[in-house]
Amino acid sequence: MAETTTDRDPRSVGTAGAEDPGEWERPVVSTRDRDELRERLEAWMVARLGSSASPHVSPLDAPASNGMSSDTLLFEASWTEDGDERRESLVARLAPQDNAVPVFPTYDLARQARVMQLVAEHTDVPVPHVHWVENDPEHLGAAFFVMGQVDGEVPPDVMPYTFGDSWVSEGTDADRLRLERSTVSVLARLHTIPDTSERFAFLGGETDDGRGALRRHVDEQRAYFEWVMEGRDGPLLERAFAWLEEHWPEEEGPAVLSWGDARIGNVMYRDFEPVAVLDWEMAALAPPEVDLGWMIFLHRFFQDIAAGMGLPGLPDFLVRDRVAGTYEDLSGYSPRDLDWYTTYAAVRHGIVMTRVGFRTAAFGQGEIPEDIDDLVMHRRALEAMLGGTYWEAVGR
Repeated sequence: MAETTTDRDPRSVGTAGAEDPGEWERPVVSTRDRDELRERLEAWMVARLGSSASPHVSPLDAPASNGMSSDTLLFEASWTEDGDERRESLVARLAPQDNAVPVFPTYDLARQARVMQLVAEHTDVPVPHVHWVENDPEHLGAAFFVMGQVDGEVPPDVMPYTFGDSWVSEGTDADRLRLERSTVSVLARLHTIPDTSERFAFLGGETDDGRGALRRHVDEQRAYFEWVMEGRDGPLLERAFAWLEEHWPEEEGPAVLSWGDARIGNVMYRDFEPVAVLDWEMAALAPPEVDLGWMIFLHRFFQDIAAGMGLPGLPDFLVRDRVAGTYEDLSGYSPRDLDWYTTYAAVRHGIVMTRVGFRTAAFGQGEIPEDIDDLVMHRRALEAMLGGTYWEAVGR
């Protein structure tokens, strides 16, 4: 029988195999042979640029501390253009292979690239330059796009930046406040793009029966949950979806460009200021609070892990009420119903974590627990949110 919220401290993680930081292991994210991929990528560049360009691709690398969805490949490329030799540091983003137990049911790389291009066109939000988009999976085994590399630092997921010994934790309070405000500014600038519903119509808005963009967003998350579970029961997340329906916001905000995966682990920084905003595969049209709730909760997720392991973490960073106040100062919009939206973020993340748990088991890096709700790493926090006690325990 599942423990109630009163039985547990919501700041404690209680995830089997994750109670000692030294036991953390990065899940398998790709089964592709990088040497073969390098040869195929070089052949694609020959076809794209012409044999006279004599393109060369260096050995491929991958980020070590972030990302579990698309394959991300880092490489150097050189070629001849108009008689001059060009050298570029590039990144290829590929849809994962079916046998890699992908996190999401579909990957539309062209859509991701289009979002980035439109963001670059209509804002000063820093996004990498998209060089090429390839929809034909024949070349590398999946659709992909190629963008420019950006020099900077990313708050690590493994080990989490809240564990100490990271550039984020070693910065000053003023450094982290600068990082926080500048990242919230990214959301404010994205959310105030004019004519969003027309420019980003391909992301979908209100439902076919005229209900709002939030309804579509939640319905799509419910469909994603059912795809992940494949007929299994997931009592905690089922209860969470029921809670969302029972506490639905009376008035939802305007449909804006929602980055979707709005967290600091998807931003490259230099001197604690964003220099590249990454990972657009979850982009949608949705109320501003969807991004705000995700940014606030994803920090709480890592902070709660640190607290559950007896580490101090960064409890005064990305504080919920300050984030909301900063957003209002920068955008003129006052966020509403953040209890609901942070809970929604915890539900969405719970679905992702459940899928990652199934993937981990498929690659022999773990086992599916007897109580499937334990795949939700932040189970205790989500239970406390549903019980209305989480924010009382950790502070706003």
